[in-house]
Amino acid sequence: MEQLTADFGGAGIVGTGVGPVLEKFEGISRIAVLRGGGLGDLLFAVPAITALKAAYPGAEVTLLGTPIHEQVVKATVGPIDSVRILPYAEGVRPGEEDPEGLERFFAEMRAEGFDLAVQLHGGGRYSNPFLLRLGARHTVGTRTVDAASLERTVPYLYYQNEPLRALEVAGFAGAPPVDLEAKLAPSASLDEDLVNNEAQALVVIHPGATDPRRRWPAERFAELAAACAADGCQVLVVGDLNEQPLAERIAELAAVSSPGMVRSVAGELDVSGLAALLARCTVMVANDSGPRHLAQALGAPTVGIYWAGNVINAGALGRSLHRVHPSWTTKCPRCGIDVTQVGWTAPRCSHNDSLVEEVAVTAVYEDVRGLTARSLHLRGR
Repeated sequence: MEQLTADFGGAGIVGTGVGPVLEKFEGISRIAVLRGGGLGDLLFAVPAITALKAAYPGAEVTLLGTPIHEQVVKATVGPIDSVRILPYAEGVRPGEEDPEGLERFFAEMRAEGFDLAVQLHGGGRYSNPFLLRLGARHTVGTRTVDAASLERTVPYLYYQNEPLRALEVAGFAGAPPVDLEAKLAPSASLDEDLVNNEAQALVVIHPGATDPRRRWPAERFAELAAACAADGCQVLVVGDLNEQPLAERIAELAAVSSPGMVRSVAGELDVSGLAALLARCTVMVANDSGPRHLAQALGAPTVGIYWAGNVINAGALGRSLHRVHPSWTTKCPRCGIDVTQVGWTAPRCSHNDSLVEEVAVTAVYEDVRGLTARSLHLRGR
C-alpha cells in the first residue's frame, strides 16, 4: 500500500507554522487559489490567503471560486483581489460540464500567467489535475494517495481543522500564518430599520445547514428564540430563499409566547446586508453553517450547534467569544450505520435524520445569555 507522505518539492524547511514552512518561491506576482464550495468553504481558506498575501506582498491573489464567493468578496474587506467563477467540472464544481467551456476557461487561465497555484479544495483526486491545467510555474496543495502529485503536497487526512489545513498548505508555499481564523470587515452599512434599538440585545439565528443532518430541530430554535425574546432581546432569523419556510416557522412558533420580538428576515437580505447584520449583532446562534462562520469572521460572538465530527473540522478555536455544543451521536438514528466514517472512506446512508437533536436548549441558552451579558458589559449598557 502506498504511503502518504509530504512532498517538499526539493525545498528546505525554513520555519514552522501549523506544519513546516518551506522556502519561498522566487518571482511570485500572480497567485491562483482553488477553493470551490459554499460560504463556509471560502472562509476556511481566508487565513491561508492572508498568509500568502503577507509572504508575497506584491502579488495579486485570484480566487477560483463560486458565485457565493464572489458575493462575499464584494460584501467584505479581505485579502482576495479578484474572483474568477469556476466552470462546472466533476469534483470541483457540481453541474453539467461543457467541454468547450472548460477548454476556454483553462486557455484564459494559462494566459493569466500564474506564478503560483494553490489547491485548497479537498484531497486532490479531481482538484489536482484541474490545478495542473492552469499552467502555473509552481503548484502546492493537499493530496490523498489516489491523487495526482503537485510540486509540493500536504497529506490529506479528513479529520483536521479546515482553516489549519489550509494554513499548512500555505506553509508549504512559504507563507507562515498571520491569522489562525478568518478576519473580515463588512463593506456596507446596516439598514437601521432592521434593528430595534429599544431591545436589550440583538440575537441572530440561522437554522439551516447544507447537510440536513447538521440541523437542530426547528422547535429547539423556536424555544431558544422565545427565551431570548423574554429576556428583552430582539431575535432575527436569517437564511436564504430555500430556508425561508423554516425561518418563518421558527418565528411563528416563538411568537406564541413572545409576540413582536422574533422576526424572520430569511430571503430578504443579500450577502452584503447579511454581513452588515452579523457584524452588528450581539450574538449569533447557528448550526455548523456558512453564516455562522461569516459571523465569526466579522467579529461577532457565536454559539454553534455541531455534530462532534464537524467540531474537529469546522469548530471555532477559542471559547471566550465562541461556544460549541457538540452532539456525540455516532450512528444514524434510523439505520445505525457508523456516521464517523466520512468522505470516500464509507458510503453515506440515505437518511437525513438530525445528528444534533440531543443538544439541549438550556445549555445553548445559557451560553447566549453569558455572551450577551459580556457584550452589554463591554458596551456599558
